[in-house]
Amino acid sequence: MKGRNSTLENFDYDLQSLQETRTIARQGKLAQAQLAKFSAEQIDQIIRNMVKAAEENAVSLAQMAVEETGFGKVEDKIFKNRFASTELYDFIKPMQTIGVINDDKVNKVMEIAEPVGLLMGIIPSTNPTSTTIYKSIIAIKSRNGIVFSPHPSALKCTLAAARLMNDAAVAAGAPANIIGCISKPSMQATNELMKCDEVAMIIATGGSAMVKAAYSAGKPALGVGPGNVPAFIERTADIRKAVKNIIASKTFDNGTICASEQSVIVEESMRSQVMDEFRRQGGYFMSPEETGKVAKLLFVRGHAMNAKMVGRSAAVIAENAGITIPSGTKVLLGEQQGVGEGYPLSYEKLTTVLGFYTVKDWQEACDLSIKLLNNGGVGHSLSIHTENPEMAVRFAEKPVFRILVNTASSQGGVGASTGLAPAFTLGCGTWGGSATSDNVTPMHLINKKRIAYGIKDVTENQSSSPAACGAQSCGSSAVSDEQIMNVVNEVINLLKKRGDN
Repeated sequence: MKGRNSTLENFDYDLQSLQETRTIARQGKLAQAQLAKFSAEQIDQIIRNMVKAAEENAVSLAQMAVEETGFGKVEDKIFKNRFASTELYDFIKPMQTIGVINDDKVNKVMEIAEPVGLLMGIIPSTNPTSTTIYKSIIAIKSRNGIVFSPHPSALKCTLAAARLMNDAAVAAGAPANIIGCISKPSMQATNELMKCDEVAMIIATGGSAMVKAAYSAGKPALGVGPGNVPAFIERTADIRKAVKNIIASKTFDNGTICASEQSVIVEESMRSQVMDEFRRQGGYFMSPEETGKVAKLLFVRGHAMNAKMVGRSAAVIAENAGITIPSGTKVLLGEQQGVGEGYPLSYEKLTTVLGFYTVKDWQEACDLSIKLLNNGGVGHSLSIHTENPEMAVRFAEKPVFRILVNTASSQGGVGASTGLAPAFTLGCGTWGGSATSDNVTPMHLINKKRIAYGIKDVTENQSSSPAACGAQSCGSSAVSDEQIMNVVNEVINLLKKRGDN
């Protein structure tokens, strides 16, 4: 009976999950239809209240996320929550997403923004609250509603962030249920939300399988692939600064941002200097035996990250791997001689571990970077530390859409330390199987309606077109019936003469 009751409970849960999903989709669609009529002033008022709520709850949401998932650090998640609200708002506030957004007086084309409709947001466990805040704000800015599918291991904190954003929006005048979230997550519920008629577009941030599922749902989707960011320290680089940036990036929220560095590449002429600098700043170079133990701990089922080691400190990883490291170690580095099978640290590692490579020169660094990117990060990001501007341009030829120069890759990729758009959805373009190569903003979530005036007179040429020629004469080049009969008679007479001969 116990087994039967368990089966019934699972069946009931699945039914409840599906029903909840259908309900929040319908409610979200109705709410969005009302929001579509709001003015720019009304939308800005709503967003300001959402930002205020996110700021006031940045600490508690960060604590919830770390407590529930075990990933990352509270202080860094606080920064991400604030970045996804206050910094984001400052960037998107001037954006015109309502009414006439462009008026080309020369070509007489006027562009009018229209919302996409109801969005579905897929939320990862690594950045649950900040991604929920970010997607909620860019959705409202473009007059869209949004419903979230949370990762089961980050359900509580994602649900709390979504409800916080919805309550703040409604308190400032938005329609009820403009932001929704599944509280009973299941694969059936996620699939239902992806394919339901109410959802107009999917914004997917998560694992490769989930992103592929979003693109196969039969509707527009903005998905992002994994990052496997190589960081090249070129011979002209400021070594101390380069190492400082890499460590700051890799330890930021313990490496949970997909734009974080995954491998360090150095030229052999500066290998010793770079290694010494890493040691001075808290890097620990593992022996081959220690590297093997850590690699075995980090991955399951081939190259899938062990969830228990995602977003963990170097000390926690070392303890679980059974190796001893110096007190104060910030990152673990393991030398690798190749890429792919047999070289586990050549894959993405969303934690405080780096692969380490030595090359002869920048050309070999180029080749190695491409191999690493094709090993799970094509289209995403690449980091280079150099004082030679020409070198940065050379690396711009690599198959990525973010070339981050002399900065921490995690913070640079999301736009915290660079001029890129603040975002937690980083497109990988067609190279990475994504519909966009941009950092996603509200401008990706609008349709553009165009009013186009005639500026060229094409009617003058219609009289000489084949369609206008019927039985009537087509100008001076027309051939009369009499001329045609004369040609026919000449051909007949010619044939008769040939027959006489």
